[in-house]
Amino acid sequence: MQYILASQSPRRKELLARVIADFQAVPADIDETPYPSEQPVDYVQRMATQKAETILKAYPEAVVIGSDTSVICQNQILGKPQDENDARFMLKMLSGQTHEVYTAVSIQSKDKVANFISKAAVTFYPMTEEEITQYLLEDEYKDKAGAYAIQGLASKYIQSIEGDYYAIVGLPVAALYQNLKQF
Repeated sequence: MQYILASQSPRRKELLARVIADFQAVPADIDETPYPSEQPVDYVQRMATQKAETILKAYPEAVVIGSDTSVICQNQILGKPQDENDARFMLKMLSGQTHEVYTAVSIQSKDKVANFISKAAVTFYPMTEEEITQYLLEDEYKDKAGAYAIQGLASKYIQSIEGDYYAIVGLPVAALYQNLKQF
């Protein structure tokens, strides 16, 4: 059986390797713009589903795994920052607050689909202007939902996590393993 991860994320590849030894990573080129008034949980599931559907069309005999992670603060989707100012805005928003992280997964084959969402709550310690500036100098915020990677330099600002740590990193390993048993 051929497995394909519909992502180019190094973190997702690393996590999937814990579940499946042999797979191919093929990024799905889709429009990731949220619909007006789309709820965050609906958005993240739609993204994961569209990624898997897109790749399955090109590889109809494969089992395709699409995944998307969104950081939600004050019911606002904090996607990948457009630039350093956008990242600064996001980090100020997260500082001293608890936010939600949703990772949706869509596993698809020609005759089966399994969708699920893993959720976690992350609380940041308050960050000073200086700490935010220092963090931004490292460029870790680039290409990261919410402008941070929990497994990276931002870890020193994390007060608590409630839920699946791997969902925050980008792929809920145990839930994925359980769902893949259907395939």
